[in-house]
Amino acid sequence: TRCPQASGLETLATLVSSVEETPDPIPTTVQGTIPTWINGSFLRNGPAKFEFGEDRYVHWFDGMAMMHRFHIKDGNVTYSSRFLRSDSYVKNTEKNRIVMSEFGTLALPDPCKNIFARFFSRFQMPEATDNASVNFVKYKGDYYVSTETNYMRRINPQSLETKEKVDWTKFVAVNSATAHPHYDQDGATYNMGNSYGKQGFFYNIVRVPPPDETAAKTDCADLSGAEVICSIPAAEPRKPSYYHSFVMSENYIVFVEQPIKLDLLKFMLYRIQGKSFHKVMTWEPKYNTIFHLVNRHTGKVGQEQTMRYQCAPMFTLHQINAYEDNGFLVMDMCCGDDGNAVGEFTLENIRRKSGEEMDKFYNDLCRNLPRRYVLPLNVDEQTPLDQNLISLNNYTATAVKTKPKEVVLTHEELHDDTLLQYGGLEFPQINYTQYNGRPYRYFYSCGFGHVFSDSLLKMDVHTKELKVWRFPGLYPSEPVFVASPGATEEDDGVVMSVIITPRKEKSTFLLVLDAKTFIELGRAEVPVNIPYGTHGVFNEMG
Repeated sequence: TRCPQASGLETLATLVSSVEETPDPIPTTVQGTIPTWINGSFLRNGPAKFEFGEDRYVHWFDGMAMMHRFHIKDGNVTYSSRFLRSDSYVKNTEKNRIVMSEFGTLALPDPCKNIFARFFSRFQMPEATDNASVNFVKYKGDYYVSTETNYMRRINPQSLETKEKVDWTKFVAVNSATAHPHYDQDGATYNMGNSYGKQGFFYNIVRVPPPDETAAKTDCADLSGAEVICSIPAAEPRKPSYYHSFVMSENYIVFVEQPIKLDLLKFMLYRIQGKSFHKVMTWEPKYNTIFHLVNRHTGKVGQEQTMRYQCAPMFTLHQINAYEDNGFLVMDMCCGDDGNAVGEFTLENIRRKSGEEMDKFYNDLCRNLPRRYVLPLNVDEQTPLDQNLISLNNYTATAVKTKPKEVVLTHEELHDDTLLQYGGLEFPQINYTQYNGRPYRYFYSCGFGHVFSDSLLKMDVHTKELKVWRFPGLYPSEPVFVASPGATEEDDGVVMSVIITPRKEKSTFLLVLDAKTFIELGRAEVPVNIPYGTHGVFNEMG
């Protein structure tokens, strides 16, 4: 299936332009009705400053993190925002130039140093950034902003004040962590991080315990009790895979080792060569995608000890949900067939002019679509070869044992052709609190009829039917579901999204949709410009 070619796309330059912060809450103008039962803060994160002095960032991911807060109470909404006071932001501001390297931008040597000092600075590995512009995450009841390095920043979710920098390596043996942890029903948090050394390269699954209600509360970061519950060796130790998130069901974690490779030799040399980090990532479809199955209660690798689960090369950033069904693990993900897309989101590409220039860039991008993989949990030496092992009704995905220790998966398309007119989808969200890791029916996402999303979608995974919110010139952010008080149905609640309006100055708004009907209930217009962001959460505590 292939999305139709787009033409006449408008420029998105204003969606990736620097903005000023709004530290003191300001009122918004409400149209329609914001349900009075919504009480809390919708928190968003994303890049919002793309230059210092004469220096310009190369990649969208590099922009300095800005935190946004829409505080909702009694049908009214206020807005505030602050730049994260990361070391990157503070040092760059002090020098009025880019002094810390980011994902796609290499900081140049200090021009004030002599020629010898500048030459030798090329041989120093740059410090990992703490520009945590990807997501809000929660550990032991505290909020943090996170990116994909070993550093996070603790945050006050009411004032958006930046607190201490937290280094994962001080608590557990990992060199990085994702910005997409999972949470279980008991309040524990699971994440993944890398480690590497003489023994090789490992993907580590980390568990952070729930908050200790009996412990004295202190105003400092607490990741005590964090532990690596499983270490998975990389299939190619010198070319480990890039990953953005992982799969978690009620009893299992699945790590998807995909063929976006990090060349460790290039990584060690990239500063000497004057290349940024994203240049060491390559899409290598000669490798299949491997699914590593781990029991999250025991930390033991399951059938992987004897069986290797794999599928054709594919690329995934975000998972939708996963659950177990009568001896099978069902995994729903947003997937594509070309992993080069991550490196293509340079600011130069995103800011292309309307018309042919923008059309060509968009039409060359791989659009991600929802897929379902089904993994049989009970495969052993007695399992017959060359037959579909999935015995469940209503699933068209297959799993075939092709060799004594190999099971090959093929996916089911989790959509019909209706989705293609909206250009594929990303940023999937579900009723996470009640349905993560469990059988579910609905997910909400952004439709990508442009380089950035231009619609909101509700997908019924039982019928593959879509509900759509879409208006020309409006660009929604990731939708977040908030359940109604006492809700008994999966989609009883609202879906919230921040809508960016590049055709109109200072008219961004918070949109509230009825999750069941996908009809607009109300919007809160903000008299400031907000750039396109990444991820967010709803904080019921306000």
